[in-house]
Amino acid sequence: MAQIFHHSANTLARTSILLGILGAGSVLGVMVMFFYSSAVTGVGEVREQPVPFSHAHHVGGEGIDCRYCHTSVESEASAGMPSTKTCMTCHSQIWKDSPLLEPVRASLRSDRSLPWVRVHDTPDFAYFNHSIHVNKGVGCSTCHGRLDQMQLTFKTETLYMQWCINCHRNPTKVLRPRDKVFDLTWEPPLNQEEVGARLAKEYNIPNRQLLTSCSTCHR
Repeated sequence: MAQIFHHSANTLARTSILLGILGAGSVLGVMVMFFYSSAVTGVGEVREQPVPFSHAHHVGGEGIDCRYCHTSVESEASAGMPSTKTCMTCHSQIWKDSPLLEPVRASLRSDRSLPWVRVHDTPDFAYFNHSIHVNKGVGCSTCHGRLDQMQLTFKTETLYMQWCINCHRNPTKVLRPRDKVFDLTWEPPLNQEEVGARLAKEYNIPNRQLLTSCSTCHR
């Protein structure tokens, strides 16, 4: 019987398979890179706001505590957004005629809240409670970065499930004394693992199995 395929077909088949594998790997790599790019995660991207609020000025420069504006961060799931009246506590006296702050004054006149655009937002299927984290010794800067240095607010972490789970697997690396939770300049000490382990016991941090259980975040 005559040979149907030329013996060079073996080389062609092997080359095709290799190129197929390399092509699939390349496509997968590009997809992963895109998934973690700022275009998808929003990390480093400034969201346009009705007023260009500067944390660097208010927090880093003026020393305003996080809780002055985010009043419910210690007691509720949501940290809360400042009301227009909170802004006008100062700005009825300071920069009261600034064109930049006209949207704030208009909000007060119309009794309509400013349409702030969320920078940090978790999906509806994921439950996040600020008060639990704050009261267990997780600081603002752990998730939000150095807000006191940001002229305009942007994300510093993806907030992906993998990022959250990595912390839940070993929370001792980020735990700090409660009086340092709102200190954006806090840095972990050289013996953080030791300090974190002590704080985990003191604050009754649940075990790893519970912290990484699906029902902890997906309710």
